[in-house]
Amino acid sequence: QVQLVESGGGLVQAGGSLRLSCAASGRIFSIYNMGWYRQAPGKQRELVAAITSGGSSNYADSVKGRFTISRDNGKNTVYLQMNSLKPEDTAVYYCNADGRANWNTPRFESWGQGTQVTVSS
Repeated sequence: QVQLVESGGGLVQAGGSLRLSCAASGRIFSIYNMGWYRQAPGKQRELVAAITSGGSSNYADSVKGRFTISRDNGKNTVYLQMNSLKPEDTAVYYCNADGRANWNTPRFESWGQGTQVTVSS
């Protein structure tokens, strides 16, 4: 069982910055992809940014140029630096990771519990 624990959410004014962190723990052989999703009230969960174990990343068009995803493979941790925040960025942000607990086990996918990000205008 792999657990993901997020931190760093909160309340910030428009134009401000926040940095989210997500640490994976448990039985981990390898983590392939890590990413951040968000879900605003009344909306579907959407991908914000994702990064591979090799460092390749992709972003939702709405956050390109403002958000940066990074990861520390040695710490099994992924980060999301969010700058120039807008009220429309308000949502619960979820961490996601997939990998293997051992070389011969099926691939797993885990989700964090979510962290609230609120941007006031």
